[in-house]
Amino acid sequence: MGRIVFYEDKNFQGRRYECDSDCSDFHTYLSRCNSIRVESGAWVVYERPNYMGYQYVLTRGEYPEYQRWMGLNDRLSSCKMIHFTSGTQYKMQLYEKADFGGQAYEATEDCPSLLEKFRWREVNSCKVYDGWWVFYEHPNYRGRQYFLEKGEYRKPGDWGAVSPTVQSFRRFTE
Repeated sequence: MGRIVFYEDKNFQGRRYECDSDCSDFHTYLSRCNSIRVESGAWVVYERPNYMGYQYVLTRGEYPEYQRWMGLNDRLSSCKMIHFTSGTQYKMQLYEKADFGGQAYEATEDCPSLLEKFRWREVNSCKVYDGWWVFYEHPNYRGRQYFLEKGEYRKPGDWGAVSPTVQSFRRFTE
């Protein structure tokens, strides 16, 4: 089981909202979110309702202000708990073009720089065969985050991105 607590103000002050399961829209309970306490589990929190907008992947710990989870503002509206299973292998296929076209690379390990490893500046589609992955907009796991679980992603919008810019990625483990 997981548990996450959202607070309107910095340093865990003000009104709060607690979740122990996925929630598609909690912004009616909190007008803003300036701090978070992840008591257990791992979570993906989203800027907008229905798991839309900017994504942030959070693990157990305290985030006393939104910059600590690399938030761009104090807006959060939905969250999903990540359900891990034991013995998971990590494997995905990255594609140069949309709809699984062009050159392809298989990944089983973290990659701090796509440019250095593959000479790519973007990913236009991918298939996640096993594990959970996080794409980052910039090298060395910085910038906007995109959480990917097992499935097919034919275009960047399928993983929540507005552009194909992916500069690094890593496996997300317990």
